[in-house]
Amino acid sequence: MSMNDPISDMLTRIRNANRNNAAAVSIPYSKLKHEVANVLRREGYVNEVRTEGEGPARLLHLMLRYGPDGETVIHRIDRISRPGRRVYTSATEIPRVRGGMGICILSTSRGVLSDRECRKQKVGGEVLCKVG
Repeated sequence: MSMNDPISDMLTRIRNANRNNAAAVSIPYSKLKHEVANVLRREGYVNEVRTEGEGPARLLHLMLRYGPDGETVIHRIDRISRPGRRVYTSATEIPRVRGGMGICILSTSRGVLSDRECRKQKVGGEVLCKVG
């Protein structure tokens, strides 16, 4: 299977692990995926991000987070910008997710940031995904 959209694959793996109440999920490593995972950690959607292995066999491990009664913290996670249709936004036009309860993850000139960080730094970019 050829991999045209690794970010989409990552989000699907997180979605599936979440649905199965898995404690952790492993994803093939890339720098961009690592940055996205770090935003999820900073915003409180995952507990821990670890890398393992070397070279092409390198993996990214995300320890998923659940609420006190085992409810999922990530309700939805959707890809916005795809290889076939890139979506860009300015700092003032960044969409709000679930009335401010969720986040957008953007790829900016200052790295991969959450919508909150983008608004604070007044920077726009490519809208990678929405997490709610």
